[in-house]
Amino acid sequence: MEAGTSKRIALYVRVSTDGQTTANQTHELSAWTARCGYTVVQVYKDEGISGAKGRDKRPGLDAMLKDANWRQFDQVAVWAVDRLGRSMSDLVRTLDDLKAAGIDLYLHGQGLGTSTPTGKALFGMLGVFAEFERSMIVARVKAGLERAKATGTRTGNPFGRPALSTRKIEIARTALANGASVRAAAKLAGISKSAAGKLAKAA
Repeated sequence: MEAGTSKRIALYVRVSTDGQTTANQTHELSAWTARCGYTVVQVYKDEGISGAKGRDKRPGLDAMLKDANWRQFDQVAVWAVDRLGRSMSDLVRTLDDLKAAGIDLYLHGQGLGTSTPTGKALFGMLGVFAEFERSMIVARVKAGLERAKATGTRTGNPFGRPALSTRKIEIARTALANGASVRAAAKLAGISKSAAGKLAKAA
């Protein structure tokens, strides 16, 4: 961005129920950008959608992240961290997507942004907690597999493809049952995301 050029800001606002409105969030964030001398170029909204839902169920978030890849703005401003997501894994994934696109993030309620050293350090801690969450899922998966082995339980292959081993299916299913996302379960089991998705739908 050239010197003297106003920073381009995208706003992301979300409310969980149809009875709520994103107007207050938009107003406060717009006032902040005005005080900073920035320019709002786009407002992305998810109305009546829970923060527990992933990107595929939140069209506003999905559109914002796609536009981030095309550098349609320089920074995303959000009212508070829980507007982005309530799942640690989903939140870290969103932060990673923005970081990969070279887009900064500002959380108005917390007064934190990735453009400052303090903000970068605190956001980095989210990655630590996400790794802890992942390690807990791995531990639960291993415990589930041991129980299945002890009781002689086996999980058949619903796809009829020899390449997808029974053990991998068991790992993915156990991970999903213990709260892992489709993406995380696929990575953990060493299978494709589409295969993990089919297992999740069949559960």
